[in-house]
Amino acid sequence: MAARQETRLDIADGIATLTLNRPEKMNAFTGTMMKEIIAAFDETDARDDVRAVIMTGAGRAFCAGADLSAGAETFDYDARSGDPGARAGHGSPVRADGSVDYSHEAVRDGGGRVTLRIFESLKPVIGAINGAAVGIGVTMQLPMDIRIASETARFGFVFARRGIVPEAASSWFLPRLVGIAQAMEWCATGRVFGAQEALAGRLVSRVVPPDQLLATATALAREIADNTAPVSVALTRQMLWRMLGADHPMEAHKLDSRAIYARGRQADAKEGVMSFLEKRPATYPDKVSDAMPDFYPWWQPRTYG
Repeated sequence: MAARQETRLDIADGIATLTLNRPEKMNAFTGTMMKEIIAAFDETDARDDVRAVIMTGAGRAFCAGADLSAGAETFDYDARSGDPGARAGHGSPVRADGSVDYSHEAVRDGGGRVTLRIFESLKPVIGAINGAAVGIGVTMQLPMDIRIASETARFGFVFARRGIVPEAASSWFLPRLVGIAQAMEWCATGRVFGAQEALAGRLVSRVVPPDQLLATATALAREIADNTAPVSVALTRQMLWRMLGADHPMEAHKLDSRAIYARGRQADAKEGVMSFLEKRPATYPDKVSDAMPDFYPWWQPRTYG
């Protein structure tokens, strides 16, 4: 893709750090940022040298929500020139008679495109929430696997205070993470709250001083990168997230059984056992790019013949 304008992607020693990089605008979300985040996850998935992804913001904010520079037309895509759907070549969802085709590609919200891409990530994702995180700034965090907050972080599901509704697939993610009562309280009031309330509500798993945030996130990513089999982590991530939608534990049993059987036949399992018995660090040979089990991705329909 073209040179990054609103994000940075730094990769070193198995860890990718994706930084939202509009500090002068508190990293407000734009269509350009959306495309760059998606492209960054395409890159981290494709690279076997990336073992974990940290996502953070430049300056004093993580992401202060959608860029509101379009004023009253911010969320009215029909009224805005250069609507994201039209820019992407999807045309307009408005039919000739004025009715709306709600299944049209141009209706999809940009935040949802980002969260679904993070959800699909093959690498574990750690959010290092360094400051203000409201609107899309908080909903884009929900498919991250672990969220660590600075003591200065502030969160807000402010949609009802802007006359809209939660987006970015947050109606699926948020109640699963924090429970329906907490999700509804935060979304119905639209109030902004601090890091300690986010911790008590299970939105984040840890709150640390600002100067320790990236070091804490990096230490966690380092533990993953140095000690675990990348194929196992990639598979485990998808197993845990996708089983949130299963209707019976038998579905998990079937999936677990396939995964244990498949992984047990591969070189990583042999290395994992022998390195433990020989009391030495493991060196896992299997790669995400070419060693995912043959039943993966199990949730996609297949055609045979």
